[in-house]
Amino acid sequence: MTGTAAEAAGGTARLVREVMTAGVAAVRPDASLVEAAQLMRAQDVGDVLVADGDLIVGVLTDRDITVRAVAEGADPSTVSAETVCTPDPVVVGPDDDVATAVGLMRRHAVRRLPVVEAGRPVGVVSLGDLAVAEEPRSVLADISRAAPENDTAMDERI
Repeated sequence: MTGTAAEAAGGTARLVREVMTAGVAAVRPDASLVEAAQLMRAQDVGDVLVADGDLIVGVLTDRDITVRAVAEGADPSTVSAETVCTPDPVVVGPDDDVATAVGLMRRHAVRRLPVVEAGRPVGVVSLGDLAVAEEPRSVLADISRAAPENDTAMDERI
């Protein structure tokens, strides 16, 4: 996850809006897991918000799909995102301190927080975003800044 305002400014970020990834990938609660996975692939992300309009119902990760559905033998074309997502996610505001986001992630053992402003989702802040902003020389920051590998070779094998 690159391109944050903090990186551009070359300084340490103090507000969530300075480190978050703006914009959200979202699916309806009744969307199938296949639809959610296809959106994740298209957006090159590992999670989507499950939203009913502006109301965030949950967060769905690629791991949720794998562990909670596929590994249990469920058909991802018939299981809804709402069924598998983590419901009622903890959220943070764009003007909250980065320390607040870090504290929420620790307390709730999550790696991503939806960012909500005036009741609307405006982005996501991830553990990787925070690492890039707060510990730019850390291994996690290096990994988070790296461009994703091209999945073309995998697509050709399938």
